[in-house]
Amino acid sequence: MQRWRGLEDIPQDWGRSVVTIGSYDGVHRGHQLIIGRAVERARELGVPSVVVTFDPHPSEVVRPGSHPPLLAPHHRRAELMAELGVDAVLILPFTAEFSKLSPADFIVKVLVDKLHAKAVIEGPNFRFGHKAAGNVALLTELGATYDYTVEVIDLFVTGEAGGGQPFSSTLTRRLVSEGDVAGAAEILGRPHRVEGIVVRGAQRGRELGFPTANVETLPHTAIPADGVYAGWLEVAGESMPAAISVGTNPQFDGTERTVEAYAIDRVGLDLYGLHVAVDFLAYVRGMLKFDSIDDLLVAMAGDVKRCSELIAAYDRTH
Repeated sequence: MQRWRGLEDIPQDWGRSVVTIGSYDGVHRGHQLIIGRAVERARELGVPSVVVTFDPHPSEVVRPGSHPPLLAPHHRRAELMAELGVDAVLILPFTAEFSKLSPADFIVKVLVDKLHAKAVIEGPNFRFGHKAAGNVALLTELGATYDYTVEVIDLFVTGEAGGGQPFSSTLTRRLVSEGDVAGAAEILGRPHRVEGIVVRGAQRGRELGFPTANVETLPHTAIPADGVYAGWLEVAGESMPAAISVGTNPQFDGTERTVEAYAIDRVGLDLYGLHVAVDFLAYVRGMLKFDSIDDLLVAMAGDVKRCSELIAAYDRTH
């Protein structure tokens, strides 16, 4: 899959293509319907499929300080899109100047002049251009002028997550923030993932017999509510069952929120400085302060046992 950053990265000889545009944070099951249809339509037409997305999130430019927590960084979104069969991802730097493009100018500058769109696939609520003034009706109207077709795909899948609300990135972020990682996984179609570099912490876990990888998460990451979770620690393609702690470490009067993962029954791991991923399967319990270190150790042993059981019962192939 080709990855481009900015319009100038698109090859000069790029021909016709099928395009879909959106933030696509999380590439959740609703997004997968749209992107999957774009890939399918591209194959029908014998041309490549392109996903256009933005960095930073447009809301941060339009309303500084309002950047939403991110469900997936851009490199992760690109990986997920590649798995869906996408041929190219274009990340457009979203600047104040770019935000002022009128809807018609946006269409000409991106879809027509650079990507030579033959078909555009979008969800019903797609908005574009200055002050989000462009909508699917305008996109379709301009298609008659610029020789592309528009297909609208209903991305609103529903299930048990969020009490039956339509699946969306906003709902997923809310469930993650509430610690409902199982609900988030239903929407995403896979466990919620947090990534970062392993840094040196207070090393108390090592002293207590439960050495943890202290993950310095990427900016704007959507981090689950404080608590203990079952999941996996992924390093260099290897996925290890893990007990995960999120919080300020109240037992030792901590103040800084951390994400720490204990790779269950793994001895001698040296992960400092490595980029790792933490996948959240299930919430186990809230963050507590115990009366003694002995009580903490008993609880931690119980947590590890419970996490092992939850992980063993989960089928990652479904």
